Amino acid sequence: MNNTLDDLHTSGRLGEKAEIFHSGKGNVSGLPSPALIPLPAPLLPPNAQKTRTTLCKGDRSNKEGEESLASTVPNPFPELIPSTVSSLVSECVLPWTKSSATQVIKVYNEDNTSRAVEVPHDITARDICQLFVLKNHYVDDHSWTLFEHLSHLGIERTIEDHESVMEVLSGWGMDTDNRLYFRKNYAKYEFFKKPLEFFPDHMVSISNETNGTMNHSQLIQLFLYTTQTFLNSSTCPEIHGHLHAKEQGRKSWKKFYFVLRRSGLYFSNKGTSKEPRHLQFIAEFSESDVYTLLSAKKLHGAPTDHGFCVKSTKGGSVRDLKLLCADDEQTRTCWVTAMRLFKNGMQLYQNFIQPHQRQKASPMRSISENSLVAMDFSGQKSRVIENPSEALSVAVEEGLSWRRKSCHRLSSHGSPSTSQSSMSNIALHLAQPWFHSKLSRDEAHRLITQQGLIDGVFLLRDSQSNPKTFVLSLCHTQKIKHFQILPVDDEGELFFSLDDGHTQFTDLIQLVEFYQLNRGVLPCKLKHHCARVTL
Repeated sequence: MNNTLDDLHTSGRLGEKAEIFHSGKGNVSGLPSPALIPLPAPLLPPNAQKTRTTLCKGDRSNKEGEESLASTVPNPFPELIPSTVSSLVSECVLPWTKSSATQVIKVYNEDNTSRAVEVPHDITARDICQLFVLKNHYVDDHSWTLFEHLSHLGIERTIEDHESVMEVLSGWGMDTDNRLYFRKNYAKYEFFKKPLEFFPDHMVSISNETNGTMNHSQLIQLFLYTTQTFLNSSTCPEIHGHLHAKEQGRKSWKKFYFVLRRSGLYFSNKGTSKEPRHLQFIAEFSESDVYTLLSAKKLHGAPTDHGFCVKSTKGGSVRDLKLLCADDEQTRTCWVTAMRLFKNGMQLYQNFIQPHQRQKASPMRSISENSLVAMDFSGQKSRVIENPSEALSVAVEEGLSWRRKSCHRLSSHGSPSTSQSSMSNIALHLAQPWFHSKLSRDEAHRLITQQGLIDGVFLLRDSQSNPKTFVLSLCHTQKIKHFQILPVDDEGELFFSLDDGHTQFTDLIQLVEFYQLNRGVLPCKLKHHCARVTL
């Protein structure tokens, strides 16, 4: 199997897409079931000035003659591959029968180790993620994501679950070190769950195309769930605010007032005016994608590190990038998320609800698990515990008892000295996926940012300033905060604490488990741990 990237490219060109939003059906409890109609090609506001040099367009022919892969080998263990997994992924796990319909691709993880896999030509990003989840026995929590990393440009983007991976690869140059990355992205669909955190009130409004009024909650619902009224030009939401933009062919950045509408991205050449005669056209999204800048200050001289860009799907150089920069992470997240919605529309909503619909249709719980009951063996005769509250209290007591026994066993192993006890306690966390031994503050910040800036994303690491302590790095309100975990000596026994000894824990595992259930002194509970996976 050839591991070089030269084998990734296909000779065909991409098929042209004429719509921004794609039709689909789906519903989630509490969300409206939209009635969709096809969206015509984006229209510019009347009298809007359009700069010809800012947009690259080109016709591309469709691929033809590709045959689908169908495996004739029966699956000897059907219970190991859920029926909810697409047929493409099932075929990826089984031996290949038609090599002419496959392609070898290389996928990387955070440690830059890679794995080459053979996949069909029409495989999607979701199928790739499910393939690695099955092969490596990971828990599929719907946050696994495939990223497109363009090394020579220093940019990266989320490949949407429905996108064709081969179409993405066909746009790469022959001599570039571009990569596909497989990792977590907890923020991929979080805006459907907590829209107010992603779309601040001061950045979202009704377009000037309408004189109607609408409160903020109705506007967010309109913007996210794409009802039939959204397709009416008289009720189109828009994103607006100030951004830094890099001037074409220069190193300088200037601050302008930008407006994002269904028809595209504009900036005002006269303050904050939204008059059509003052709006300069920048880009539209049927033939463009939005990327984040990995090192905005270092590579592009941006005023902050919260940079992003709009790149034509046909362009491959720095000149093809519309470089932008926000003053803070929340502002950048709002713009990037809105651009994803304007490009993919209802398809993102379908991607979000599809895994949940499959889980409801085919629950993964086995018959044996459904038949389990709580038992009490403390008396002379065993009995079934029918009261749910009593069963829960018994389970909690069993867990605490096991914890006390395990800690006592570890602390009493060998010499009962404090050093022996502390070494035993420290060794407990080394195999945990949330612990990263020699990780710097900047590396922790980068890892959490990569896996999603939503509340509760966390990791634990060694402190670089004090070798005897640990640090909890936690994301809250799209900001990463660091909390020092101090060792506490209480009557010869070593404990760990986040609040100067008020709440003490025998080891870091107990500390993490506690703050997963209780907020305590932290701004939020620990919800999603950052883990570096192995392919």
